[in-house]
Amino acid sequence: MTEPDSWRNDLEPGIADHVGYIVDAFASPDNGGTDIGVVVAADRGLDYMYARRQLLVREQHLGRVLEILDQPTEADLEQNDPDRIRRVIAGVILLTLGQTSKDEQPAAVPDALAEIDRRIGPGIATPNHVLTVAVGATGGCPATEPQEVYDQIEPYPSVCQGNGGSGVLIYMADTGLLADTRSHSWLAGVTGDLDPNQPEDVDGTITIPPYAGHGTFVAGVTRCLAPAADLIVTNAFAIAGSTLESDLVPRLTAALGLGVDIFHLTIAAPSRSDLPLIAFETWLKLLRQYKGVVCVVAAGNSGSRRPSWPAAFSEVVSVGALGGDWRGRASFSNFGGWVDVYAPGRSLVNAYATGTYTCHVEPYRGQARTFYGMAKWSGTSFSTPVVTGLIAARMSRTGENGQQAAAALLDEARSRAIPGVGAILLPCCHDDRPGRPAECSCRSGMRCTGSEPRPH
Repeated sequence: MTEPDSWRNDLEPGIADHVGYIVDAFASPDNGGTDIGVVVAADRGLDYMYARRQLLVREQHLGRVLEILDQPTEADLEQNDPDRIRRVIAGVILLTLGQTSKDEQPAAVPDALAEIDRRIGPGIATPNHVLTVAVGATGGCPATEPQEVYDQIEPYPSVCQGNGGSGVLIYMADTGLLADTRSHSWLAGVTGDLDPNQPEDVDGTITIPPYAGHGTFVAGVTRCLAPAADLIVTNAFAIAGSTLESDLVPRLTAALGLGVDIFHLTIAAPSRSDLPLIAFETWLKLLRQYKGVVCVVAAGNSGSRRPSWPAAFSEVVSVGALGGDWRGRASFSNFGGWVDVYAPGRSLVNAYATGTYTCHVEPYRGQARTFYGMAKWSGTSFSTPVVTGLIAARMSRTGENGQQAAAALLDEARSRAIPGVGAILLPCCHDDRPGRPAECSCRSGMRCTGSEPRPH
């Protein structure tokens, strides 16, 4: 464990760059001035990040937790300091720690949790974890910073023809959309929040901030495989590509009323003691009441067997990444029995910003890269929308609901499993235009026999 700020020296430099950017962004008064704690693992990777004064507590145990931590009773808090307790979702409370009768300072979250674990048991209370598209336990997520491509290059995987995904609504929790999204034909009609990290003119140069365009790129990959799907791309990760569990779960709960078919989450977070995220776990129980809805989640880019959340929940479809040859696992991809399927995630090309991006992570820190509305990018953030797009396209083609389509595709993926890797899904189009053959039309590097894609 590392408290309070020695983590800056204890983490591997590249990880420290990512983590430091996130911590500093949360601390900004513009973002509420949240103090983020960082716990470093024994291998100098990230163990987890959390809001330093906050706990998530199972509501039925709140009274006992307050007693253990020498905090006022729930009734006293509601009367005298109501901002310190907030219901995140039915059954889970966000508790902000205050000073105890014995100490002028609030108990440190790790110490408080250790005492709760000892006296009640693990999983009753957890940190309010930082969930992010920007960092993994031992490396960044995305796995690379965006890379330059030629002007007017086509997306890769390329755009399917026909109406794949028609009638399917996908809710993407990501970083929102760039303002010039409509300049890419395959993103026409996509709706959502504006990406807060829009390019801006700095001394005559259009500058692209870190994490800008992530949601736009992810939406573009999905739309290439399901060009007629309805997408809502929300700005769920407004602070340096990150948010707190206590802020994401209410957003997902509200979205249940939209009639969503597929929830798509490009987040990956290590947790304290590898325990499940209790607020998200409660949301998944609520999701079960919505028949046929499926949730697809990125496995994360730590190159580790360690579970990443929420991908490690059994109720979601967790997606790892294949390398550039589509025959082996990408070196950055998380793996293990909790990862359901792998899809191409190395060097995908899709919609991005226009302007100059300056790398902020070693070994490329300070390197300027110029973009013309497209980029090459790697990570499980980008293999995941391949799977989401395939599910949506199958739903419109077969009439199956999200869970049925996902189950059928996972069956196919297991039938093509690669030894030492796992089940795989590859980008493939079914051209449903009148007069066209029903078999699939595969991406570059693949050929088709019937409807089954095979490597050359």
